[in-house]
Amino acid sequence: MKLVTVAGPPSSGKTSVILRLAEGLRVQGLKVGVVKFDCLSSDDQQRYEKAGLPVKTGLAGGLCPDHFFIANIEGALQWGQKQGLDLLISESAGLCNRCSPHLHPILAVCVVDNLSGVHTPRKIGPMLKTADVVVITKGDIVSQAEREVFAFRVRQVNPRAAVLPVNGLTGQGSLLLQRHIENAPEIDSLAGERLRFSMPAALCSYCLGETRVGKDCQIGNIRTMDFS
Repeated sequence: MKLVTVAGPPSSGKTSVILRLAEGLRVQGLKVGVVKFDCLSSDDQQRYEKAGLPVKTGLAGGLCPDHFFIANIEGALQWGQKQGLDLLISESAGLCNRCSPHLHPILAVCVVDNLSGVHTPRKIGPMLKTADVVVITKGDIVSQAEREVFAFRVRQVNPRAAVLPVNGLTGQGSLLLQRHIENAPEIDSLAGERLRFSMPAALCSYCLGETRVGKDCQIGNIRTMDFS
């Protein structure tokens, strides 16, 4: 079975891109499923179910979404194998821009949209920098010049990635993404594999539920600014 990680900022069009991608792959006779990781809530499961795709949704709730993802991705892979899937797509939204859900040697896709601003590629961090494919959406809403500038900024951040414009509504451009998916490696287990980028150092009083403000309440891994 193939596994692909798809990540990107909220409302960048990840779900629409995945639905269009799955539509093309199913025409070829492949069975595609999705595991959606999010923070507090998600209605995307209904969209996947309506499209006839096997889907599981995991909500991190009060936990760090990045740690929640890595603690559950192996179980997600096993679920996909039980479903008899040819391809399992992991969709992650709401992840910290300092983190990334991309794994070695899994094909990594980052979805960003033209409406987020030309400085966005520099702010997303390893989610974009370590991706194999960067999908740029909502190009039909901006001018040609804006599309070119945004794509240039993406290439500055990640010159190794394939940069693909995809329209999540019409599906235009999804065939190119489909070709990358078809060449993705197959995998039986993630045991022993590694994240492409380490998570932030953590464990402070606020991680453990502290809500009070003040130096006396701050223990563990704390960094303060110099305001002198």
